[in-house]
Amino acid sequence: MLMSIQFSGLTSGYVLPKNRFAKNPISSFRCMDSLSTDLEFDTKKFRKNLTRRTNYNRQGFGHKEETLELISREFGSDIIKTLRSNGHEYTWGDITVKLAKSYGFCWGVERAIQLVYEAKNQFPDQKIWITNEIIHNPTFSKKIAELDISYLPKNKESDKQYDIIDKGDVVMFPAHGVAVDEMMILSDKNVQIVDTTCPWVSKVWTTVEKHKSGQYTSIIHGKYDHQETIGTTSFAGHYIVVRNMTEAMYVCDYILGGQLNESSSTKEAFLEKFKNKVSKGFDPDRNLLKVGIANQTTILKGETEEIGKLVDRTMKHKHAVENINNHFMSFNTSAMQLK
Repeated sequence: MLMSIQFSGLTSGYVLPKNRFAKNPISSFRCMDSLSTDLEFDTKKFRKNLTRRTNYNRQGFGHKEETLELISREFGSDIIKTLRSNGHEYTWGDITVKLAKSYGFCWGVERAIQLVYEAKNQFPDQKIWITNEIIHNPTFSKKIAELDISYLPKNKESDKQYDIIDKGDVVMFPAHGVAVDEMMILSDKNVQIVDTTCPWVSKVWTTVEKHKSGQYTSIIHGKYDHQETIGTTSFAGHYIVVRNMTEAMYVCDYILGGQLNESSSTKEAFLEKFKNKVSKGFDPDRNLLKVGIANQTTILKGETEEIGKLVDRTMKHKHAVENINNHFMSFNTSAMQLK
């Protein structure tokens, strides 16, 4: 029998072990779950130590102003400038053109492009590799090729070939970040690392690390196979990735034993539905008792906020309002940005 639960307005829109790899030297990489379920591994400490290395850079090389001016010339437009200076709308003869207010690069993307140009200027004679697309933009991808910056090659199993990287080469992390295992492989090589990871993405990593330390499962709103979400899950403990409100409702219905909308059924059906979207050894009966919310930063933050409200109300109904802090970790919406 269905119970009346008030979800009004929520269903309408939607220190690293030293010999970690010693026994099996790695020349290729496939995203692994090995660290994300290792609650003893301190990803926060690992990141902190990595950023202190002399061969690591995420701040640029002192040429920000001239680089931003170059970016403005290469990716700017007099038409766009005219539209923006006239309230995002301008009329030429009998044609009126309107410009979306969110048109253009977000701050994180602009920063990533800046670091690419600065790195090329800083290391003009060194081989520069990128692990994935710096940003998802075809025009800039062409520019990457023009700058003679190369993607790490892959074998027929789509594993990246890290053995091709030579001592002294430069490796760039994309704006969407990389997974912990990949960071570990590259940090063990004597290369220059230029990290263009968007700070908003790093904040999401901090969020799931907090979930992990408090033994909360991370409910991550995003695409499970997107490179950013792959990176985020590697910093989490137990996690489940939900694509939209429909999948979030399914999870919440399971938490409530079918009392929400009877969309969920057995544990077996649940695990089959999310078989590629959960951490290793995930048990919904055990791992959905304490949860927190995180997101892929390229997802609309309004959707994530709605999912967060849904989960909040679900946990209050399941465990009582007075116990909510023991079962739901609220999230900081300022860390979720639209790109």
